[in-house]
Amino acid sequence: MREHRLATVAEALARTPFYGNTMGLTSNLQPIVKHFSPAPHSEFDGKWCAAFVYHCSFQAGLDLPPRHPEPVSCSFAGVRAWIEWAKLPPNRFYSSARNATYTPKRGDLVVFDWLFDPGPHDHIGVVLAVGKSKIWVAEGNVNNVSNVVERKRNSHVRGFIRIPKHYRYEATISSKVQGKRLRN
Repeated sequence: MREHRLATVAEALARTPFYGNTMGLTSNLQPIVKHFSPAPHSEFDGKWCAAFVYHCSFQAGLDLPPRHPEPVSCSFAGVRAWIEWAKLPPNRFYSSARNATYTPKRGDLVVFDWLFDPGPHDHIGVVLAVGKSKIWVAEGNVNNVSNVVERKRNSHVRGFIRIPKHYRYEATISSKVQGKRLRN
């Protein structure tokens, strides 16, 4: 099942660890940010949680382009792209944390608000385990280091994304043209 594979991959990568320029170490983020060329990799230092989730998803076999065509407004290196993509009418993978009937599970993506920055959808990770009042999450960019983190299920949890196990990205003619424009 893809969701279990995603969680397994994310946990292993979070424990590697990956890190930006921190603690006197030189960044080892190249495998994570390489998907998003030609952006300068220094732009990702301190802001790579969504790129980490993309890399984990890619390693787990999810075939998504680094930049989904419109109406998704940015690449999957941004948390906003994950939300916009999950809410697309053919997908509908997103569930608000306020949805009392939704039970998060291993392999879901969790989106946070106002966790590190003063704004919405500022962080994302992969759910590894769920308790009544806590979740355990594989995350990139926790103080510029990847890690497995225990988080409270509180007002910072914006929502969850559950990618169906049989999901396949299908490029339309317009998205293929858009993809060619993005590479140029």
